[in-house]
Amino acid sequence: MKNTREETTIKAELLAPAGSYSKLLTAFHFGADAAYVGGKQFSLRTFADNFTVDELSSAFSHAHALGKKVYVTANVFARNADFAQLSDYFQTLQAIGADAAIISDPGIVYVAKKAAPDLQIHLSTQANTTNKYAVKFWQEQGVSRVILARELSINEIAEIHDFVPDTELEAFVHGAMCISYSGRCLLSDYLDGRSSNRGACVQSCRWRYEVRALNATGGPSDWMPIEEDERGTYIFNSKDLNMLAHLREMEGAGVRSFKIEGRMKSGYYLATVINAYRRLMNGGDLSVSEKELSNVAHRDYTTAYTLGENAQTVNYADSQSKGDSVYIADVVGCEDGYILAEMRNRFKQGDILEVLSPDDTFGKRFVAEEIYDSKGARTDDGKLVQEIYKIKCPYTLKKGDYLRRNKAETI
Repeated sequence: MKNTREETTIKAELLAPAGSYSKLLTAFHFGADAAYVGGKQFSLRTFADNFTVDELSSAFSHAHALGKKVYVTANVFARNADFAQLSDYFQTLQAIGADAAIISDPGIVYVAKKAAPDLQIHLSTQANTTNKYAVKFWQEQGVSRVILARELSINEIAEIHDFVPDTELEAFVHGAMCISYSGRCLLSDYLDGRSSNRGACVQSCRWRYEVRALNATGGPSDWMPIEEDERGTYIFNSKDLNMLAHLREMEGAGVRSFKIEGRMKSGYYLATVINAYRRLMNGGDLSVSEKELSNVAHRDYTTAYTLGENAQTVNYADSQSKGDSVYIADVVGCEDGYILAEMRNRFKQGDILEVLSPDDTFGKRFVAEEIYDSKGARTDDGKLVQEIYKIKCPYTLKKGDYLRRNKAETI
């Protein structure tokens, strides 16, 4: 007897990154149950747009109206000078309706509990929580959810859940991986003076490295080849995590929330990845979601250590593949058989465009036969970046959908 669609759904929370307000809207449009964002202070992604207090308040209201949640990162490793503002910050988050604060520093946990006792605390993955006793300790400090270290296997996660069943467990399922243990990296600070642990990582793990031998006796000092191939060696460059095929196992082990990495990623990237995971979690076909993930830029995929020891996590060959599709435009409206689309990459009359949508129009394709610019003039070449083009389309699309083109189908 076949399972019904209801029996094949996965109930865990799908948690998406949102580096800006527009990305928050994208995350919810494509089916995320919750989003994590950063304020203008105390976040480990200082180069994301991040949220003002007014934007945070609006984000919480919008999410709650949809039955969704927003968590705010305050996951820096704090210095003494930071604490003058932290109490007020957590009191503000509590007052305007934050669903939780994500914290890594024990001192910040202490201050948050004192200043805002009703604010839920989620322990950041930066805290390196790798065992059941650490989770029990944090539970006793008032932490309601622990975001586990990325080095844990499913079996280890299950053991933690059995030991501390009342503490929610969150785990990463997709996105960029750090070469350092749970992302606690000193390399960026050492090489460029920008501290990863205070939100300013230069991503030195993605650089190409060479080795130079210095001759102590006065002879020649030469660069020594360490190439895997002619493109060089990325000896610190991790593959990207992809747990799409193992979500049910993770849920069975006690993972309450599936976390996607990427507050610095584009809205199109987020839409594609969230769409892939949401569709599978709703009982969709694995092969469809796997194909969807090939449409965005990514490094080679890995399951990292979730299935056990893994020596194949480094992406030696190059920095990143570009994906199978070209992001063409954001859909901003639909009227009388036409869509309004804000151009992101050039397209021409006769191109086959594909719809990225959380609705039934997902994957639908149509030929761009009629194109008009913002002045109403017909054109055969959509070449102006951020121009609003009017395109005849046989489908009813929604604001927040995207258009893309398969790279194999040349202009």
